[in-house]
Amino acid sequence: MLGAPAIGAVASDLSRAVQHARAGSGAHFIVVHGGGPQATALSQRLGLEPRLVGGRRITDAATLDVIKMVVAGQLNVDLVAALRAAGVAAVGLHGASGLVRAHRRPPRVVSGGGPDPIDFGSVGDVDGFDLALLAALENAGYLPVIACVGASPRGEVLNINADVVASQLAAAAGASALVAVTGVGGVRRDAADPATRLPRMTVAEARAAIADGAVRGGMIPKLEEAFAPLAAGVGAVHIVGAGEIADSLAMPGSVGTLLLP
Repeated sequence: MLGAPAIGAVASDLSRAVQHARAGSGAHFIVVHGGGPQATALSQRLGLEPRLVGGRRITDAATLDVIKMVVAGQLNVDLVAALRAAGVAAVGLHGASGLVRAHRRPPRVVSGGGPDPIDFGSVGDVDGFDLALLAALENAGYLPVIACVGASPRGEVLNINADVVASQLAAAAGASALVAVTGVGGVRRDAADPATRLPRMTVAEARAAIADGAVRGGMIPKLEEAFAPLAAGVGAVHIVGAGEIADSLAMPGSVGTLLLP
């Protein structure tokens, strides 16, 4: 969960990365964020018990309202404000503003959900992005900060996993790299032991680590979601912790885990 200190660390880190890029490669950045833990916390405070199937959130009408309040509201506002304070010309956006085109996910069988198809409610699958709008903002010197909701052509607002939005956007935009910020800060053979961090992995090595149980828990979907953009031509995926973005881009593998094709 990104509290105020972590948001500040990410904002300061991104500021360093953006300034370094402007002085060197001139690379552009796009930020995509979620807010699952914060949405769960608010749901519980409101007396709504989150429902998860196979680690995936079922989004009913009340839960969608929570997602709008937390992800497209509080977190987006706080992150943009912190980036602005750190000297970055950030602009807060959400996918339902036309940036993320999506359709409602049909019921389907998922791992850990039993043999029957699961209806996840107002959950979306990505159809495309408004890349022209993002390019216009970037060319004008702004950093887009996108909350991971989308909308259907009929205006139905949909909850979408942030890792999915980020990985598909990286592929669609032809990004040279994708950076995933996690609570753990990289892939570890022992999640509780920072000394077991794996500085570099190929996709084949990552698949093998998942298959033999060396990588477990929430890092599995992080890795699996990273395979698609690498296959689509994104050069590398950096899996890092808060405050490690600039160092990972400047010295790949020095912090976190660098995932390569």
